[in-house]
Amino acid sequence: MSYPESAPARRPAVVLLATAVLLVMAVAALAYTVVDLAVLGRTVDVFRSAARDTSATPQQIDDVVTLLRASAAASAVVAALSALLLAGLALGLLAGRGGVRVATWVVCGLGLLAGCCSVAVLIGERAAPLRLGGGERATAELLGLIGDAYPSWWIPLNAGLSVGQGLGYLVVATLLALPAANAWFGRHRPPAPTVPSAPPGFPPAPHQPPPAQTAPPYPPR
Repeated sequence: MSYPESAPARRPAVVLLATAVLLVMAVAALAYTVVDLAVLGRTVDVFRSAARDTSATPQQIDDVVTLLRASAAASAVVAALSALLLAGLALGLLAGRGGVRVATWVVCGLGLLAGCCSVAVLIGERAAPLRLGGGERATAELLGLIGDAYPSWWIPLNAGLSVGQGLGYLVVATLLALPAANAWFGRHRPPAPTVPSAPPGFPPAPHQPPPAQTAPPYPPR
């Protein structure tokens, strides 16, 4: 005999909002990847043009250009992987998986820490520029040109994205910790194993005394 399945519980608004924030952050990460690779060519051209007026050799300029391209490529790869990770977490939250919620909390903590470190690095570079010794004057000149080679809106954009991502991670972690989210994810937990009960049977028969032993028949005469 089969019983009709109950209708699935409706997702609370806090879970839907947390999922929406994760998807927005994933789209922003993909957009950052595209923009990062799009401005790289112009940035390298501006840097090479400005580096000709320094005391650096062509080999030193090429080394800094290689470092610049490697840094941009690494940032693009990290942003693309972050977008995929955030999208996967959003889908897992929509499915009501408790393990995905725990993983989302971990990612939010790491992302918030990374965002704070990025903002601190940007502020530190502006407040205390890198200073090298007299023998590395050319390297110091080249490193000082990197920031000016990027478009004027590039550094504010990076700072804004770092702050926005940090706030997004904080909002998602808070939403998933609300009582409505706890109740909804609790409904998707697997039930505790129970000992199967014995199938119903007939009631035991009342106790009856054993039958009396009959005397063996007499031997024939």
